[in-house]
Amino acid sequence: MKTGDKFERLVEIVARLRGPGGCPWDQEQTHESLLPYFIEEAHEVLEAVDGKNWNALREELGDILLHLIFQADIARQNDQFEVDAVIDGISEKMVRRHPHVFDNQQAAAAFHAKKNWEAAKHKEKRRRSRLDGVPVSLPALIRAQRLQEKASYVGFDWDQADGIWEKIHEEIGEVRQAEDSDIRDHLEEELGDLLFSVANLARFYKIPAEDALRKTNRKFTERFRLIEEELKRRGKAIEETTLAEMDAVWDEVKAR
Repeated sequence: MKTGDKFERLVEIVARLRGPGGCPWDQEQTHESLLPYFIEEAHEVLEAVDGKNWNALREELGDILLHLIFQADIARQNDQFEVDAVIDGISEKMVRRHPHVFDNQQAAAAFHAKKNWEAAKHKEKRRRSRLDGVPVSLPALIRAQRLQEKASYVGFDWDQADGIWEKIHEEIGEVRQAEDSDIRDHLEEELGDLLFSVANLARFYKIPAEDALRKTNRKFTERFRLIEEELKRRGKAIEETTLAEMDAVWDEVKAR
């Protein structure tokens, strides 16, 4: 069976599930009701990629594809649009936004290709600012890097990382000053500036800050659980353990 035929079969399966004699749960879903499940599936894709579990990734991408077709079927029933319009729209957009592939423009590197994409998108959407279009609801680290990335495509960027490092050290000093002032709002603002600068350093090195922090969260969780297990093995409650003792166990776990 060809890929197109398989896609059509999945479209038909979803239509049957939501049609007469179909599944009651599927029939009552709306664009809005599916969003929490869609977000959950997207995070499961992240976990599969982080764990390099390609079988899980295949399955989770299937779940994402199901959600896309599910949303399109709801739109069909509401007379909003057909799934064909979704496919036509993205196909035309990909050609239009890649003039260096489908036309005669040049893009010698990935940065220039993305720069062309952003310029074309800005013109198509008739946006006032080059920072428009970054969803406010994005996780803060992702949004920070997308804003920085958009600014960099019009030249608002450092040529070398040294400038970012200087900014980070400057922000650390301002955090310390804010700490001394004992004004919470000021401290919050300066901590935000510091986090923004660190995210910018990650962007400069082409490292997604959200991914880096997610992996560190996982590493911290694993190590802390090992501390708990080690203390339990020694017959000691963690609540009765000093910070120095926990640090010593942490160092042992880290060394392993």
